Order: sequence, then structure tokens, then C-alpha cells
Amino acid sequence: MATAEHLAPGQLLRITLVYSPAARQVREWTLALAAGARVGQALEGCSLFDEYPQLKQQHLRVGVWGVQAALDRLLVDGDRVEVYRGLRVDPKVARRERFDRQGSKSAGLFTQRRPGAKAGY
Repeated sequence: MATAEHLAPGQLLRITLVYSPAARQVREWTLALAAGARVGQALEGCSLFDEYPQLKQQHLRVGVWGVQAALDRLLVDGDRVEVYRGLRVDPKVARRERFDRQGSKSAGLFTQRRPGAKAGY
């Protein structure tokens, strides 16, 4: 992976921008940006806002390779910019509700039980 200092003048950065509008749906763009480009320029350089105009009104949370990043962060060749969507349900609440639906007999330590063994062993 080349850093901005190691790129030849006029060389383009290859950037991948990814957004997941819903569970199990992923939209991906491959961009060629000038050296010294920033995360905000990658967002402007793809058709993200054309395809998902509702994102213009939202405060976007973005990251590079899974690490949250500011819009003015410098990009390097091969970076993957990710646009995050907000959670609808707190993960702890979702897990608790899933456990309540499944019951204690079919979740966690209680799924496999040796005959005659104590619960959870």
C-alpha cells in the first residue's frame, strides 16, 4: 500500500467506498482520486447522495477500514471508506429480546446437555 509521500505526481489513489442501506445489502463504489484526497472528497466523488438523497440531511459517520474517521482525514491508495448507518435497536436490548423469544433451553450454555449433568455443565 502506497502512502501519499510515495506516489508519483499525478498518480491516482484507488479508493473503495461502501454503504449498506439495510441488512444484507451492500453498495460499493470504486473511485480514482488525486493524491492528497480526503474522506469528504471521496463522498463527493461517488453517486452516494444521488442514490440515497436522505443521507444529505443526516450527520454521516464514516470510517476507514473499520476505524471511525473525520471527513478531513487523508486517504492512501487502497483505502476502504465505510459509511455507517445508525442502529435501530441497542444490541444489548436485541440480545435480551432474542433470548426471551428462544427461551433458556435453546440458547447459550443450555443448548447441549449431557444426560444426567447439571444445568449449564
